[in-house]
Amino acid sequence: MVKGEKNLYLTMLIAIIILIIIITAIYSFKIIDQNKINKNKILKAQEKADEILSNAQEKLKIAEQELLNASLKSKEILNDADSKRKEIIINAKEDCLKLREEIDKESKNKSFELEVYEKKIFLREEALEKKRNQIYNKEEALEKKINETEKKRAEIDNIFFLKKQELERISQLTHQEAKQIILEKVRSECILDEIRIIRESEEKIKLESDRLALDVIKSSLERCDVSHIAETTVSSVVLPNDDLKGKIIGREGRNIRLLENLTGVDIIIDDTPEIIVLSCFDPIRRDTARIVLEKLISDGRINPTRIEELYLNSKKEIENIITTEGESTCYQTGVMNLNIELIKLLGKMKYRTSYGQNALRHSIEVSLLCGLMANELGIDSTLAKRAGLLHDIGKSIDHETEGSHVDIGVSLCKKYGESDLIINSVEAHHNAVEPKSVTAVMVKIADTLSAARIGARRETLETYIKRLEYLEKICNEFEGIKKSFVVHAGRELRIIVIPEKINDLELPILAKNISRRVESEVQYPGQIKISVIREIRAIEYAS
Repeated sequence: MVKGEKNLYLTMLIAIIILIIIITAIYSFKIIDQNKINKNKILKAQEKADEILSNAQEKLKIAEQELLNASLKSKEILNDADSKRKEIIINAKEDCLKLREEIDKESKNKSFELEVYEKKIFLREEALEKKRNQIYNKEEALEKKINETEKKRAEIDNIFFLKKQELERISQLTHQEAKQIILEKVRSECILDEIRIIRESEEKIKLESDRLALDVIKSSLERCDVSHIAETTVSSVVLPNDDLKGKIIGREGRNIRLLENLTGVDIIIDDTPEIIVLSCFDPIRRDTARIVLEKLISDGRINPTRIEELYLNSKKEIENIITTEGESTCYQTGVMNLNIELIKLLGKMKYRTSYGQNALRHSIEVSLLCGLMANELGIDSTLAKRAGLLHDIGKSIDHETEGSHVDIGVSLCKKYGESDLIINSVEAHHNAVEPKSVTAVMVKIADTLSAARIGARRETLETYIKRLEYLEKICNEFEGIKKSFVVHAGRELRIIVIPEKINDLELPILAKNISRRVESEVQYPGQIKISVIREIRAIEYAS
């Protein structure tokens, strides 16, 4: 449209110039007439002027036609733009109406849901208020009963005290003296019956359970050999030379400060040659820091930008290691079709220890033991191995989530669609609930066996020695003990008695009493075997 206007203006300018030329020519013609110039020249000039005028008129017509076409095109463009604008406005109005209708529907639904929820809360509050009043009334009744019971108890104690004094006066014996006489008589009369009952019970238990249970457990343990590793809270990184310590520290400590802030690990750089110590309770963070440092040392470029880049790469590498470890565990135990999140949680257990025993290795061992025992008993071994592998799954995030590892494991199994049998096995392996299947019992047994294996778990040297000393002290406090020894890493007590004070019939009772006291006073993993030995030697000399 702009180009047409320019052409029009140009044509009009040419026409004006031509008109000026024509007027000038006419004026010149008049002057020539007046001066009596040759008529031929005037005619020629008039012809030229007519020719120029006709050309100008033709160009003017062309320009007017172009102007008309341009105006028509501009009107068409304006009409199209106007129609599109109206169409866009109509569509926008329709969309707004639809959106308003949807918002109105959602608001009505939410308001209805809120009203229902408020009614439920109100009903619950009323029910709670009623229960609170009932509990308050029961508490008042209980307090009254307790007060009455205390009064009656005081009266009974007073009567008992008076009767006791009367009996002591009549028998001329104190309470302790009478008790000792009765105990000695009862002991001498019941000792043989007690020994006979103990032996009969032991023989019956052995005949019914030991034969099958020991065979199954022994064959399973012999076929299952899983290595154990001991984790600590520190790791060390070896340096090619001590000059790198300064680079790792950085100017004014910026490099080491950034490393500690990113990884959450204490980096200890001291006078130890070519060694950097990493200290952290979280093995995942400690291993991430170790990988970052090793990559920095091999790369040689140690600056904040490079540290952040390698830290992000190392986090991804640790995540890949965790996933790979979980998949490898499933392949090793033969447990398939696990949810991918459970596989990742299994992989995280590689970095979790309990009393020095690696949680993942422990779960693998329990899984394999459950599978072997299930095969011996003719039970579904695949299900048993699955239950054994997942029994401690809660330990993977127990430092991140509140609750015991049993409760966390149960919630994880429910979340990722495990069966009720698996959930019960996880919940029952620490006696939180009663086992509902043979598989749950097997998981409990395998867990105990794996934890009680000699060397499987560890404790601090000081605690270990104190426990052994206390075991020997308990044994030596019994009358008639000559010596006592703790052997097999605290799994067995060997007690030598004085033969003149303890006879053969009293040995089982002494062993049982020591066993009861150890159970009540000492905390220990697994079982402790108590062996009481009575030895008589006859010595003669031949001369």
